[in-house]
Formats: sequence, structure tokens, C-alpha cells
Amino acid sequence: MKLQIINGPNLNLLGVREESIYGNRDFDNYFESLRQRFPQAELHYYQSNVEGELINKIHEVGFSFDGIILNAGAYTHTSVALHDALGAVKTKTIEVHISNIYAREEYRHKSLITSKCIGLISGFGLEGYAMAVRYFLHPNT
Repeated sequence: MKLQIINGPNLNLLGVREESIYGNRDFDNYFESLRQRFPQAELHYYQSNVEGELINKIHEVGFSFDGIILNAGAYTHTSVALHDALGAVKTKTIEVHISNIYAREEYRHKSLITSKCIGLISGFGLEGYAMAVRYFLHPNT
């Protein structure tokens, strides 16, 4: 099973950014632990602060990978282009957020990408990524 994790803007600062919201673990370290936890999955990771680069990555993997796990960061709430990119590809996507977006500022309560995803995981910290991997590996359990 080939899965692509895509993180959007400011998620390169995990571990040093707003630790009370996002925790103190950097994503590269967490990603390696995911690989160890799920050896049966071929996990790939990509992060960009640039909307167009995120779209290009979705296009690149959206017809050949088995799943996309997307944390679009702030673009979740603003990007019609990401919504359209997800709708244009065949690969199923799970939307993930580290924090509970519904317990935060009002403008974070609306996601423009959820309607193009098979599910949404929000508020479980970095463990949300593992939850998404687990779903792709065992969708009927």
C-alpha cells in the first residue's frame, strides 16, 4: 500500500511552533516512527508552504498512490484550488488536523477540502496521521 502524507504551510515548524497547540515533536522524527509502526505501508512524506507545490504533489501522486493523507494547514480554510485538485484525481484522501479545528477560531471551522475527502480526523495530535494510515490499511475494521 503506497501512501503519501502531504503537509501544508507552517507544518515544517512542528516541534518549535505553538507547542501548546501542536506539541513539541518535529514531524520528521514522527514520520520515522510511523514507518516503523506500519512496515506494510510504503509511506512518503512531502511538505510545502506554497499552495501550487501542494497541488503539483496531489497531481503527481493522485493517479498512482493508494491514498493521500493531507494536512493542508491554513489552506484548508481558503483554497478552492486544493479542493479542485483533490476532485480531479482518483486517489482517495483523508484530511488530518493536529488540533481540533472546531475548538479554535471561528474561521477555522470551515474546510473547503472536506467535501473531496473520504474522512476527516481532527484534534488527536500527531496520532491523527497514524489513524489515517490505519484506515487505509484496514478500511473495513
